[in-house]
Amino acid sequence: MTSKNNTNHQPILSMTGFANSETRFPAGLLLIELRAVNHRYLELNVKIEDSLRQFEPLVREQLQTRLGRGKVECRLSLKSDSASSSKLALNPTMVAQIAQTLKDLNQHFPQAQPVNLVDIFKLPGVLQTEAVDTEAMAESLQQGLSQTIDELIAARQREGEKLKQVLLDRLQGVREQISIVKPLLPQAIQQYQEKLTAKLREAMQADDDRVRQEIVLYVQRTDVDEELARLNSHITEMDRILSVGGAVGKKLDFLMQEMNREANTLGSKSVAIETTQVSMQLKVLIEQMREQIQNIE
Repeated sequence: MTSKNNTNHQPILSMTGFANSETRFPAGLLLIELRAVNHRYLELNVKIEDSLRQFEPLVREQLQTRLGRGKVECRLSLKSDSASSSKLALNPTMVAQIAQTLKDLNQHFPQAQPVNLVDIFKLPGVLQTEAVDTEAMAESLQQGLSQTIDELIAARQREGEKLKQVLLDRLQGVREQISIVKPLLPQAIQQYQEKLTAKLREAMQADDDRVRQEIVLYVQRTDVDEELARLNSHITEMDRILSVGGAVGKKLDFLMQEMNREANTLGSKSVAIETTQVSMQLKVLIEQMREQIQNIE
């Protein structure tokens, strides 16, 4: 039987994180460091030493493929060690040429002092390093960078779980504020209607029909049922988004704008101090959530 709910739940990632690694490299130890902070888009800052400059396009491509949003700084440097230092070898062709030249010279200058071998080593081309396998270097770099990106994503996921819990806690606070204000509204409106009726009759000396018309108009202007309904709808949608996960930062940021609009309207329509206080508390909670959402991918 096929499940009705096939939604794949994904982790929520923070845009903040750090990871580093050391990878065995043909020319030494490859040191990789990744730092990430929040940003509207993916912005890469690759700092790579000259000996590895040829691999910068490869590094950028791999980072762009694996990461979504965030300002990411990538540092790559090479640390030589005895186990992987390039081995020196004699250039047999050059050595043979020098030997033949010395032999010829010795025939003309038999009394000359023997040549110092150290001086021969200093001659250009006598000693040569083993050829570096560029393909092997590229493969090592890709493996090391992939591992470091994995660690960065894991760090961002751990931070994302913390942010998710903070948002759920604040969202529960929003629910509690709505539950406080909703039972108060009928009584608050009734009390305000009584005061308004008395003032209208005194000021306008109007009949009951005129007073009722004014009250109906005022009640329409102060009715917040729609605002509370929309707030509850936004809460439900936010719960769903957090449950599904993935790259949800922009969606959540839009919801915060909508929730803040409803909280402002609730305050402007307030007919009681309790409603005003709830509106203020809602705006505080929404702003706290918005600040946290800025760090979510």
